[in-house]
Amino acid sequence: MRVVTRQQLEEREHALLSPEATFADATRGRERTEEPDPLRTCFQQDRDRILHSKSFRRLANKTQVFLAPEGDHYRTRLTHTLEVAQVACAMARSLGLNVDLTEAIALGHDLGHTPFGHAGERALRKARALYRGVEPRTKEADDLFRHNEQSVRIVRLLERDGRGLNLTLEVMDGMCCHTGPLAAMTPEGRLVARADRIAYICHDIDDAERAGLLKESDLPVEACEVLGHSASERIETMVHDVVHTSAAEGDIAMSERVWHAATCMRTFLYQNLYEQGDAKSEEPKAERVLASLFTHFVTHLDEVPHEYRLHDDPPDVQVADYLSSMTDRYAIRVYERLNVPRGWGMRS
Repeated sequence: MRVVTRQQLEEREHALLSPEATFADATRGRERTEEPDPLRTCFQQDRDRILHSKSFRRLANKTQVFLAPEGDHYRTRLTHTLEVAQVACAMARSLGLNVDLTEAIALGHDLGHTPFGHAGERALRKARALYRGVEPRTKEADDLFRHNEQSVRIVRLLERDGRGLNLTLEVMDGMCCHTGPLAAMTPEGRLVARADRIAYICHDIDDAERAGLLKESDLPVEACEVLGHSASERIETMVHDVVHTSAAEGDIAMSERVWHAATCMRTFLYQNLYEQGDAKSEEPKAERVLASLFTHFVTHLDEVPHEYRLHDDPPDVQVADYLSSMTDRYAIRVYERLNVPRGWGMRS
């Protein structure tokens, strides 16, 4: 055996990757300067730091779509994250992009998600808006909490007892821009945004079918004719389309035909699953849990763990940091401790 050094790995990138790839030795750097690792590139270090973080481990017990699902096969935020990473890395490899950077962004993209999925995000945003006297459902209220921005806040300020993970700017940018109107600065970041949509469209259908909430025959016919009639067919169609279209156009893209079909499928899921379907029946309860916890802790800051009070932020920011870090089960446990007589709550 022989030791492969960081410098050799960086040289290998230049020999093997596409000219459009983001090269580790050309990184824009970290907020705090540190000595390079002798064996790993900067993006490999970032991937490892995310993978070993507390926030990453918590994803195992955070909701993807289904709150407290009955059964062991429904996706959590962690399994979604791993699936996004697999899809993104497969496309990056085929396009000659930096797989290490792609994987780091994908693994970190949802670290800031609240318990109870998007229902928790809405509840936390509304609670902060009410605290600040901001009209809910306005842009000002929306700006108070976004999970992608919280993901970056976690790796910058909250992990490692307030020191953060000190990730490269390329990774943090990709994490922040995986959703919303902004495009990431790197093709790897833009690829993760595509992979996120591919993964949740395909896998949320799979979970909904398993739960008996959707049947294949319920899906829009025109979208299925383009994308396929199973999760594996749909993933393969979109992955191949992104690879070939991006190669032809010189940037991350999807053909108009497949993009239209994917958008049609996404619209169907929002109308029939995410916003109005039976999968949402428990969301009002989840929202009440987070609203109650926010009200309690914003007036009892001394009960917020010290690690969330290190940066002298306003009370609602400290509480939002704490609540968004919670897993579903922990949030329910704390709610019961504060509101349910001892011995009457969860037994798990």
